[in-house]
Amino acid sequence: MMQVLDLFSGIGAFSLGLEATGGFRTAAFCEIEPFPRAVLRTHWPEVPQYDDVRTLTAARLRADGISVDVICGGFPCQDISAAGKGAGLSGERSGLWFEYARLIGEIRPAWVIIENVPPLRSRGLDVVLGCLAALGYDAEWHCIPASAIGAPHRRDRVWIVAYSAPGGRREHGHERGTAGDAGAGQSAYCREALANSSSAGLAGTEQPGWREPVITAADVRRSASERRWGRSAPGLDGKADRTSGGVDRTRPVEAWEGNTPRTVGRRYPNRRPRLKAIGNSIVPQIAELIGRAILNSEGVLTP
Repeated sequence: MMQVLDLFSGIGAFSLGLEATGGFRTAAFCEIEPFPRAVLRTHWPEVPQYDDVRTLTAARLRADGISVDVICGGFPCQDISAAGKGAGLSGERSGLWFEYARLIGEIRPAWVIIENVPPLRSRGLDVVLGCLAALGYDAEWHCIPASAIGAPHRRDRVWIVAYSAPGGRREHGHERGTAGDAGAGQSAYCREALANSSSAGLAGTEQPGWREPVITAADVRRSASERRWGRSAPGLDGKADRTSGGVDRTRPVEAWEGNTPRTVGRRYPNRRPRLKAIGNSIVPQIAELIGRAILNSEGVLTP
C-alpha cells in the first residue's frame, strides 16, 4: 500500500478514487473547513486529520508516526478561476500552492498529484511546474474533463502528476477532447524551459534518463469504456432500483451516479455546505485512473 497525504481534502474524493485501486491507503487528511472534516470523520474515522496546511510540517507527521509515499490535492482555485479576480498564485487562497510545494520539499514523496481549474494554464502553471522542477521532480500535465471518462457533463480540470527525476527534468502535457472523446483533442509538449532552464534543444525532444508519460490516451479510453453502460429496463416505475420514475434511462449512466439524488433540495440538511463541498470536489474516477497509472508505472498490476 502506498501511503497518501491528502491535502485540501474536501470530502475525500481524491482518497476515494485512489483507494478504489486497492493500492493506496490514506495516511492523513488536511482540511480546514468544518463540514468536510465531519464528512471525512464519518467515512475515515481512523485517519488523522490536520486542519491547516500552513502549520503542517514533515516533522509533525514524523512525530505522529505518519509516513508518506504520495501527496495529492487540489489547491484552492478561487484566485485562478475565470470567476475570480485573476490574482493567480499571488492571491491569498491560490497562493497556498507554495505551502503545498513546501511540504513536497520537506517530505520528498515518490509521487505528487495536483488538480486545479483550466485557467491555471495561463495563471500559474509555469510557476507550479517550475517549483516542481526546482525540487527535482519531473511533471506531466493533462486536461481531463469528466466527460472524457463517460460522465454526462464536462467539468474540465488540469491534472499534474509529478515524480522524482534522477535522470533529468521535463514536463509534457496532453489535452483530452472536451466533448468527452478520450481519443480526440490535442497532444503537445509544454515548454521544456519551464522545468529545466539549462537544457538545450526543442521542447519534448527525448533525452537520456527521461521516462515515458505515466498517463496515456489509452488509459483514458480504457477508463471511459469501463465507466459507461446503459440503464436496464427493470425499474422504470422508480421502485425496483429506487430511482425516480422521471429519470431518463435511455442515456448512459455512470458508476458514481447510483441512486444518489441529482439535486440538493432547499430543505435538505446542511444544504449550503453540501453544495459547496460538492462544487469543490473532484471526480473520484479520474483520481482512480491516475492511481492505476501510477501503480502500473511502479510495476504493480491492477485489475
